[in-house]
Amino acid sequence: MDPGTVGVFIPIAAIVAWGAVRIATIQAEHKKIADPDTVERLHVLENEIGTMRQELSETQERLDFAERLLAQQHPPGRIDPAR
Repeated sequence: MDPGTVGVFIPIAAIVAWGAVRIATIQAEHKKIADPDTVERLHVLENEIGTMRQELSETQERLDFAERLLAQQHPPGRIDPAR
């Protein structure tokens, strides 16, 4: 076999192999998603993440409010040593 032919064959074979692996991965993911138990668990997780995001947003708002309150407070006045 000519070395030039082998040099062209190797990258083509690698591209074909990568494509086959990618197709197999997509098919495996599709089969996993088609499982009703998996779909239900994904919905439950999505709902929990939504709840956690809402709670985090509320916590951040409270923190911002507390920081604003603390920034508005004036430092206590100094005691006049002359008195």
